[in-house]
Amino acid sequence: MTGAAIRAVIFDLDGCLVDSEPLVLGAIAAEMRALGIADATVEEIRASFLGRSMDRIRAHVTARLGRPCPAEFGQRVEERLARSYPTDLRLSDGAPALLDRLDTLGTRYGIATGGSIRRLEMTLEAVDLTARFAGTGVSADEVAEGKPAPDVFLRAAEQLGVAPRQCLVIEDSPHGIEGARRAGMPALGYVGGSHLQGIRDDHAEVLRRAGAAEVHRGLDTIGVWIDAQHMQGASR
Repeated sequence: MTGAAIRAVIFDLDGCLVDSEPLVLGAIAAEMRALGIADATVEEIRASFLGRSMDRIRAHVTARLGRPCPAEFGQRVEERLARSYPTDLRLSDGAPALLDRLDTLGTRYGIATGGSIRRLEMTLEAVDLTARFAGTGVSADEVAEGKPAPDVFLRAAEQLGVAPRQCLVIEDSPHGIEGARRAGMPALGYVGGSHLQGIRDDHAEVLRRAGAAEVHRGLDTIGVWIDAQHMQGASR
């Protein structure tokens, strides 16, 4: 990829920076079943709503129920996650090393998540990254429209003080890739999350079709890719 130098990296949170999607998808499916949707599965949510806001998921639940989804649905999901995160949540493999490398390069970084502010905060606390992303994490709660709209990415770039075209997005969702593209930001697809076990190749193709410049299975290879971009920029 050629073009503007990369001055900041914007991470999607669930499934990219943290390997949380099995917990998140499981909590959503469990709450759907608790409402009476007996056949709700993780696969159903993964296929249609990876990276989408809770509002979009609640609309889906309303359609499945045939009546309004309870207003507290999202809160119930987060209560399940609050119980599981302290013991079960893990950073994605290679995340600490990639963040250290970005620090060495002087590259800023932030988060653009389709999740709530509460979930953003409790996720960062559970993996001890609160200080590292102080003031640079943006939730869909804080913008007019969640992914695939560009709003959350543009807000993240604004907080980082970096022009959108100089921000690189790392995403595991086609909705996120589309949102980054609409924000004028190059994006790399990431398919290393455990929630993509068995469908990595297929999902990689989905991300390419959405506009990912490249798709990677590891954050370590993304670090190598970023290094190469910096070297190219230095030589120009």
